[in-house]
Amino acid sequence: MAIKFRKKMDNDFDSGNIFWVTMSDLMLGLAIVFITLFVLAMTGFTQQTMQQQKVKMDVAKEISQELKKHNIDVKIDNMTGDLIIPSTALFEVNSYILTPSGKALLSKLAPIYVNTLFKKKELINDVESILIQGHTDSQTFAGVNSVDEQFVRNMDLSLKRANSVASYILQTDYDKSNSQALRKMIVVEGKSFNEPIIVDGHEDYAKSRRVELKIKVKDWSVASMFGLTK
Repeated sequence: MAIKFRKKMDNDFDSGNIFWVTMSDLMLGLAIVFITLFVLAMTGFTQQTMQQQKVKMDVAKEISQELKKHNIDVKIDNMTGDLIIPSTALFEVNSYILTPSGKALLSKLAPIYVNTLFKKKELINDVESILIQGHTDSQTFAGVNSVDEQFVRNMDLSLKRANSVASYILQTDYDKSNSQALRKMIVVEGKSFNEPIIVDGHEDYAKSRRVELKIKVKDWSVASMFGLTK
């Protein structure tokens, strides 16, 4: 009886070993799969980020060349394609109504900017929004003593200026086959005096007053790479 019992225990022990070895193999396999997916995801992220950056630089270069060709004097960031328009080129002081010269500028500038973006399919498919930001300087309005009130007044002005630019861009002669997509991408934002332009340690009031057009690409994640997001 003892021999039979010992044999039975040995069989049970061996069966347990098989079970744990199987579980260990499974966990190791899952770990290898996870590491592989992680490496692929990180590699994909790097490649996609570099590709997006390259395309944005190409777009910036092309827009810059077209602007120069049409004698449009505005600043464009050669790395990001962000376009910076001085407020003096668009509005009177403390006004959000586009001047005739401001409308003329946007009439030439907007079609170049929009059409160039949409021509680059490898970029536009990844664009989440075209952000139009209004910025003011930190100078005070007459009769307003509270910093908070100054901020709110400037926020209102910067937002209205950005909205005026967005509204007029949609009226310009860009390729209207892209109008629906463009409307979905446009985001208007007022920054008040939160992002002043500092020169030699001091705010440059003239440069701080501006409207910026920025390209924001879609957020990228491991989940999106494997189609796990909506």
